[in-house]
Amino acid sequence: MGFRQLIVYQKALSLAMEVFDITKSFPAEEKYSMTDQIRRSSRSVCANIGEAYRKRKYPKHFVSKLSDSDSENTETQVWLDFALECKYINLETYNSLNSRCEEVGRILNYLMNNPGKFQ
Repeated sequence: MGFRQLIVYQKALSLAMEVFDITKSFPAEEKYSMTDQIRRSSRSVCANIGEAYRKRKYPKHFVSKLSDSDSENTETQVWLDFALECKYINLETYNSLNSRCEEVGRILNYLMNNPGKFQ
């Protein structure tokens, strides 16, 4: 099994792609700030999951990369807060994306708390 088969990777990738699509409608003046930041953080969740998977034989490194992924997931949530407050997304979209971030976070925390299951 590779990292692409991990449910958390699949969910994070799907979320990042939805963030990408939604941010296409953000104002042009946000291109180099909010749009760029939320896209980067959501993509970084996936990248760190991939890196963590390759380090799974070393539990401390595995957990460290998963922690990085969890931090990027939280950063994505912060940018969603700003997007809602700036009225770039509606409450329904916010709730859907935020709920998906929470799910990714729960799975990441499970992985971090059980690194031995993935060696």
